[in-house]
Amino acid sequence: MLFNSYEFIFGFMPLVLAGFFLLGAGSRVWALRWLILASLLFYVLWRPVNVLIIAPSIIVNFVLARRLQSLAARNRPDTARVVLLAGITFNVLFLGYFKYANFTADVLHDAFGTNLALERIILPLGISFITFQKIAFLVDVHARRVEAFTLQDYALFVLFFPQLVAGPIVHYREMMPQFHRASCRFDRENVAVGLTLFLMGLCKKVYLADGIAPMVTPIYEHAAAGGSVSLLPAWMAALGFTLQMYFDFSGYSDMALGLARAVGVRLPANFYSPLKASSIIDFWQRWHITLTRFLTAYIYNPLALWLTRRRQARGLPPFAGAHRTAGAFLQLVMFPTVLTMFISGLWHGAGYLFIVWGLLHGLYLTVNHAWRLVRPRFFPDRERYDRIMTPIGFAITFIGVAAAMVIFRATTPHSAGNLLQGMLGANGFALPAGILDRLGSLGEMLRRASVGAGIGIEVDFVRLGVWIVGLGAVALGFPNTLQILARYEPALAVPSEQAGVRLRLRWEPSPVWALVVAAIGAIGVLHLGGQSEFLYWQF
Repeated sequence: MLFNSYEFIFGFMPLVLAGFFLLGAGSRVWALRWLILASLLFYVLWRPVNVLIIAPSIIVNFVLARRLQSLAARNRPDTARVVLLAGITFNVLFLGYFKYANFTADVLHDAFGTNLALERIILPLGISFITFQKIAFLVDVHARRVEAFTLQDYALFVLFFPQLVAGPIVHYREMMPQFHRASCRFDRENVAVGLTLFLMGLCKKVYLADGIAPMVTPIYEHAAAGGSVSLLPAWMAALGFTLQMYFDFSGYSDMALGLARAVGVRLPANFYSPLKASSIIDFWQRWHITLTRFLTAYIYNPLALWLTRRRQARGLPPFAGAHRTAGAFLQLVMFPTVLTMFISGLWHGAGYLFIVWGLLHGLYLTVNHAWRLVRPRFFPDRERYDRIMTPIGFAITFIGVAAAMVIFRATTPHSAGNLLQGMLGANGFALPAGILDRLGSLGEMLRRASVGAGIGIEVDFVRLGVWIVGLGAVALGFPNTLQILARYEPALAVPSEQAGVRLRLRWEPSPVWALVVAAIGAIGVLHLGGQSEFLYWQF
């Protein structure tokens, strides 16, 4: 049951909110238990076997966390480290079996010609997000950042349905204090802000993201079938899917924030206008923010610290001050960055192209870090640098992200290579015959200049071009929903920017905004029922 379905919007969501507020009027405890039951029901309605798969994992992690808590109280750090390692190993193997067993069999077959016969394993809903949250929880308990918890609190933390499908990846210490403080009673501001976020996200998803998808998909299918993709459709495929993914993920993030806010809980911001980024580092601070936070805190930082200590033990200086040598950079910056993004790519999907996508972003980030180190030598005046290089950095980042999205979306390495070659002009340049005919004498000149007539893909490229320009204008020219609702703190850890104020797009509970949000919601509801699926739920 997806958020953008009739069953969820007109059945599940109203029932959950009504039950929560009715029970909350008499008992906070039962209102929170109602959320746990609703979350389990949400999981069951998606696929009943999901509960049988995920429940044992939750119980095992709770028992391990209790054991870590006990060992910490008795000051037994060595045993606690063993238990923590066992817990992390259990979670990685649990995720690995369901998500990567078939991929591993395919890799062995490709490498050694084995013929392992495995049935296709059912991927439990949101397993990647849940697994990362459970690992973070064990680490936090071991570090004594979490000292008290009950089974009810832990179940609510892990299963809370707004962030179950595709994040954000939350920490226990930022969520449970909110649940403990929540009045669990009907609050007009919380419900109004929550419904506004939900309806804006719904419109982004079902109207904008799903609206461009049918025009982008045939290009990728043509490439997968072995057809050559020339310059124009290749770039349209790259830009079109980038915008589709942008509004798909942005829409889901808003809907998750809205559902949580309706019950008085703020989820951490997970998406903040990443296409406006002027560097790839800035991009990853705006795109899937909580994944970046997890990877940095639990993989990159420990790895970089371990490598630094190992380097110092060998008598070599760390990467600091005058000791910023190329060797230290490669060992202490590039290696952990590329490895972390390799894990990010593998986490997103069990496939070669996801790994390539992750490694490519690791390379992007490495180049960006290197440039930040050498930049003062060429541009000592920071203000002048920002004035000149910010638009150049934006263009480079946007193109780099769009090219990487081709790899993320393509179904085979051959089709990805086909599209990337097309973006470079290696597959020639062609325009639809209808466009050339409308251009008259200019069209004849283009034909004489070896511009091909006909692309061989059943897509209205004029309409697709209009959609790309329109969605690009919305993504780049308008404030995001968190800026528009900034006065009402729609999420945790929202950057303090004033774009919403500058454009006078500040949401407030007024009749005008009620009509605007109602119109946005109506657009979303009227476009329900088509072929639609959140791109990120599978990750």
